[in-house]
Amino acid sequence: MTKQELVQKMQDNRAWVAGKTVKLDFGHEGTVMLDGAAEQVREDEGPADTTITTSWEDWQKMAAGELDGMTAFMTGKLKVEGDMSNAMQLQGVLAKLKG
Repeated sequence: MTKQELVQKMQDNRAWVAGKTVKLDFGHEGTVMLDGAAEQVREDEGPADTTITTSWEDWQKMAAGELDGMTAFMTGKLKVEGDMSNAMQLQGVLAKLKG
């Protein structure tokens, strides 16, 4: 899946935290903003309530169910800045992608 396909799939499945902004930072692969306030997903930079930083490869593994989000966090493969409660809802976001 490309990042553009991810953005479209997340938009189609309303994969955001209601009323919150969560930025997925994939490093050199760029960022995806899950904007629950505007109810949209876009490739964008900007301020967010929570920033989740991980590699594109590890994100793909989490989306496929091959890597648990908590395990990724505990092993340093996923970093969270800002409101941790939004990050805890990441599993729900990932579940929407499998649908």
